Amino acid sequence: MIPDFSKDDIFVVSHYLGKIFIALGIAQLLPIFVGVISREFGAVIDFFISIIACLAFASILLYFSPGKQEINWRQGMIIVALTWFLAMCFSALPLYLSGHYSCYLDACFESMSAYATTGLVLVQDLDHMSNAHNIWRHFMCFIGGQGIILVALVFFFRGSDALRIYIGEARDDKILPNSITTAKFIWMVSFTYLIIGSLMLAIVLLFHGLPFSRAIFHGLCIFMAGWDTAGFAPQSQNILYYHSPSFEIVTIIIILLGATSFGVHYAVWTGKFRELREDFEIKILMFTIFFTYMITLIGFSGNIADFPDVFSFFRTTFYQLISGHTGVGYSNIYSSALANWPELAIFGIILAMGIGGCMNSTSGGIKVFRIGLFYKSMKREIRRLAYPESSYVKEFFHHQREISIDDTMIKNAMVITVCYILLYISGAVIASFLGYGFLQGLFESVSAAANVGLSIGITDPSMPAILKIWYIFEMWAGRLEFFAIFILLRFLVKIVKR
Repeated sequence: MIPDFSKDDIFVVSHYLGKIFIALGIAQLLPIFVGVISREFGAVIDFFISIIACLAFASILLYFSPGKQEINWRQGMIIVALTWFLAMCFSALPLYLSGHYSCYLDACFESMSAYATTGLVLVQDLDHMSNAHNIWRHFMCFIGGQGIILVALVFFFRGSDALRIYIGEARDDKILPNSITTAKFIWMVSFTYLIIGSLMLAIVLLFHGLPFSRAIFHGLCIFMAGWDTAGFAPQSQNILYYHSPSFEIVTIIIILLGATSFGVHYAVWTGKFRELREDFEIKILMFTIFFTYMITLIGFSGNIADFPDVFSFFRTTFYQLISGHTGVGYSNIYSSALANWPELAIFGIILAMGIGGCMNSTSGGIKVFRIGLFYKSMKREIRRLAYPESSYVKEFFHHQREISIDDTMIKNAMVITVCYILLYISGAVIASFLGYGFLQGLFESVSAAANVGLSIGITDPSMPAILKIWYIFEMWAGRLEFFAIFILLRFLVKIVKR
């Protein structure tokens, strides 16, 4: 018999939540540092208030649950789901105090969008936001891309506790022998690329005439949101602000790296370059990019004349496609221009966003691994029907190692895929009920649930509050891939019943 939830669950969850929120308070020292350098003392006060709130909350939790116990699987899932929701609430506080959001709900929306690496924004007058608040928006993307929990794993968790927390954050691949060393490797890779990528972007911006300090700041922000496939930018025009094909090429390289599995990164870092051409997931990613782009191009049949030349056409269409497929949400056109695309072209982008990037990357969506798994399972069934009944048919694929497909693997992939599709459709139905077109609502819903960030104009401070709340839920559930949310909801229902 499966044991029911008990008071012990509450104490264990509270104890580890307290530790995580200490880490969240410490993380806000970065925007304070930037605020002091930029002489933005009002912003510094905002973050001091937020740090005090985080540490006070952590102290209360640790005071009432001081004992340390081993975490079981359901407790790990609850900790993860609650961490992401509460981190949204607390991290929204300095954003709301900045005065750039019409209400606290809008600040929470932006906070969840950052942590879930979605990129949909409700900020107002972004071009005049302080550097401290702006760096916090992008640093949340950087934290969320690797995983909020991965910050705490390095410092506060050990042994089996770490694994149960790690799995709860929608990761199922231990690159190294245990979750702690895996978390350290992920952060090492991310910080290494942070230095290299930010410098590359800054150099391009320096050649385009930006002052040194602004080039460094913009390069840092764009990298953090690009590598973590979040799509935030320090200017309201997003990537269009830079008017630079070379800058866009560098961002494409960064977002493709971000959408690639950390397992592949580890293989390349250890000299196994053949993984780039042999990895099954990389092959499927390249195929789905080609396939969805062909749909987008077919949608533009007869409409190419709307662009000044072939290069502008390719630059615009391919950038939106690769941005949507990797889940970054960067755009080099206005939302209104994207909304005027032919319906089939918009559907191509929707399909790309819904598929998403690689497993165990910073990307969202269904993931190309699951798409490839369905293909392999169909191939296995066809072979099984073609061979004699006594034959035992196995299907293999290479993903850092040789893996044999089994029914449990297919079942898990199917459950997650169905959940994503239902989530995509639910947002479209709600948007349609509120007066938006179904295709437009589906685009925005997929963008939120697949953690992309492209918009055709629905996401706006003036949109209905119910839609803001639902998109927050979509971003939250899509980022954690449902199971942690389901277990948390069951836990809360049990508490209410008692």
